[in-house]
Amino acid sequence: MFLLNWFDRAPRLMLALASATCLGMLAFGMYLQHVVGLEPCPMCIVQRYALLLVAVWAGLAALSPRRGGWLAGGLLILLTSGFGAFVAARQSWLQWNPPEVLTCGRDLYGMIEAFPLQRVIPMVFKGSGDCSAVDWTFLGGSIANWSFVVFVGLALASVLLLLRQRGR
Repeated sequence: MFLLNWFDRAPRLMLALASATCLGMLAFGMYLQHVVGLEPCPMCIVQRYALLLVAVWAGLAALSPRRGGWLAGGLLILLTSGFGAFVAARQSWLQWNPPEVLTCGRDLYGMIEAFPLQRVIPMVFKGSGDCSAVDWTFLGGSIANWSFVVFVGLALASVLLLLRQRGR
């Protein structure tokens, strides 16, 4: 109940915490890439963009002094985190069921330069050998697994925010 009261009394704080969570995840991703040396696959990059968008929506909504801004931000967070959860779930599925023929396809930017966008999007979600590799784990979960957990948590928090603020 204590946490639910925060959605009533301090929605801007909850939105700021959501934004900070996303920025922390992005910073950790940069650490894994630039310090540890892990290269992100195309699905990882899409998840990063989803985290960035959630951080922006949550930050802008937290800056809004009105309930309408919080509700709009909550809806955008819900949509974007749902998309991010879908991508993370798809990557987790690829990690648990790797394709029979592993190909280390092009990176996202190489795909965008070489192919039209209507061909790139299905290629990203098809995955590649890169997307099915598990290079790092924490408590038994891969980066995609933990990303899914964070996206689902953000989606649930935005649903709670929408329900609690709509009823006021």
